[in-house]
Amino acid sequence: MIQAEIANRLDRPVDDAFDHVLGPPGAEITLVEYGSYACPYCRAANEEIGRVRDHFGARVRYVFRHRPIASSDLALRAAELAERAADADSFWDAHVKLMTRSATLTEDDLIAVADDLGLATRDPRSSATEAAGARARVDADIESARASGVRLTPTFFINGRRYDGPWDESSLSDAMLGRLGHRVHSAAVDFASWGPSAGILLLLATVFAVILSNSRLGPAFDQFLHQNVGVLIGAASFEMSVLHWINDGLLTIFFLVVGLEIKREMTVGRLASRSTAALPIAAAIGGMVAPALIYAFIIPSGPWAHGWGVPMATDTAFAVALIVMMGRRVPVELRIFLTAAAIVDDIGSIAVVALFYSGELRPEYMAAAAAITLCLWGLSRSHVYRVTPYVLLGIALWACVHASGLHATMAGVILALAIPTRPPANLRALTLQADTIIAAEAHQGEALRHGPSLPALRALDAIHERIESPADRLLRHAGARSSYAILPIFALANAGVEITTDIWSGHESLMLAIAAGLFIGKPIGIVTACALAVGLGIAIKPDAYSWVQLIGAGALAGIGFTMSLFIAGQAFPEATDFAAAKIAVFVASILSAIIGALILSVATNRATRNSAGDSS
Repeated sequence: MIQAEIANRLDRPVDDAFDHVLGPPGAEITLVEYGSYACPYCRAANEEIGRVRDHFGARVRYVFRHRPIASSDLALRAAELAERAADADSFWDAHVKLMTRSATLTEDDLIAVADDLGLATRDPRSSATEAAGARARVDADIESARASGVRLTPTFFINGRRYDGPWDESSLSDAMLGRLGHRVHSAAVDFASWGPSAGILLLLATVFAVILSNSRLGPAFDQFLHQNVGVLIGAASFEMSVLHWINDGLLTIFFLVVGLEIKREMTVGRLASRSTAALPIAAAIGGMVAPALIYAFIIPSGPWAHGWGVPMATDTAFAVALIVMMGRRVPVELRIFLTAAAIVDDIGSIAVVALFYSGELRPEYMAAAAAITLCLWGLSRSHVYRVTPYVLLGIALWACVHASGLHATMAGVILALAIPTRPPANLRALTLQADTIIAAEAHQGEALRHGPSLPALRALDAIHERIESPADRLLRHAGARSSYAILPIFALANAGVEITTDIWSGHESLMLAIAAGLFIGKPIGIVTACALAVGLGIAIKPDAYSWVQLIGAGALAGIGFTMSLFIAGQAFPEATDFAAAKIAVFVASILSAIIGALILSVATNRATRNSAGDSS
């Protein structure tokens, strides 16, 4: 999925001559706050800022910038009032009074601060000029907050980087000191928020797997992957190789995430309405059928004929990573189209695996899996929103699906479809309830109390669980693990191939069928299906991107990796056949990435020149 690109760096550098600054210009730590005088959280954080300054002394430079609450006229007037201070000392006096004079900002606070600043005694003409200047200064801070990605108050930036942690003195101090735990967390968040990060990590794992397979450690690593690991309970045991635990076990979580994403997109996402879903659905169908036909034309029969599913799949992580790396040169609408088409492609790949790449079926275990699925459906219909019952039944479902002969990863998809979503929470009511609980627990000065009571914590936990549905919660937690742990592990275990002449010899037709299916079949199928859908009036192509750019996106869809390797592993049990299929997938993916990027670059440059010519 495309990750939101949200600024997390300070847009405007601190200027000691322009900004409101406390602390020496050469301080090693700069703490910038975007706040509002009408914000109760800013008023509470103001006390923590004082403690932080006491703790760090001259090591910290504190900067306050205005970001008045948009719904409060009083907040805007208070910010403009503070900006009419004659000097820095007067500003900070007004700042402290506006933050602390009363429990909440009132009209009386503004009157008192205006009297302190002596506004009533100033010349009316100069007052009008001061008011205009103050308004412009506040507007500049508001624009800086918007460009810096500020969405709530208070928002802090430490040495130019947004801080999203707790606002208490201890947490702020840890972040300001750059302790190891905070640095590791910040680096991880930065990497994960970068659009191409999942694709880059997958690429690194693939390259490492190939290097490892062709090194002296290759045989030892292969032996490790085929080492049996299992559970022994009395006389009963359950064992699988490490490779099977990865492909049948860990990859189930990947399929769970894919199922949750499909469910979300088909209920509230890009595939929820016919108008937005028609074009990517047509593209995905064409992009699956054409590669399979090309493969079947090259290999109509024989032991490799079963591999027609290998070139059908698009790797979302790689394709989206490339299109995101091209930045604003690619229209956002084209990213959305490619992502939605990849999601439908995932649905097709899952169906292909379930129908054509399963083993010998065992009816008794299929019946048990069906019974567990009914139990999951019953939990969902009964509005059971706790995740634990679904996880426990999901483990049992996985065991039954594995034993039934169907591929075990199908359990992830079934579980995803059973996990409930629910109507959106009444955020206002829940927020008021949480505020009431916290206010009731804030026994300031009460003896023998060290924090919120256990009943209060349980109530807050229940409110938090109500805000987020089980499906969204699982997707939030499992999605990152799937992209940044499970898929790289899968690549490390499956992408390794020992490059020898034996692989090329005798496998030419197999490699040609897979490579042609991905590199040629994908763009031809996608563009042809889209043209037919638009020509028949079934779908509408957005004007934001051209047909040439659509061809470029179709070429990028030829990047097949995760599902292609997965299906190849099921279709080709012989090691040399599987190795040849891997190389064909790699070659086709590299060619698709290069050609797709070139087409998009040329098409975008042409569109830019045309728009420039039209405007002139």
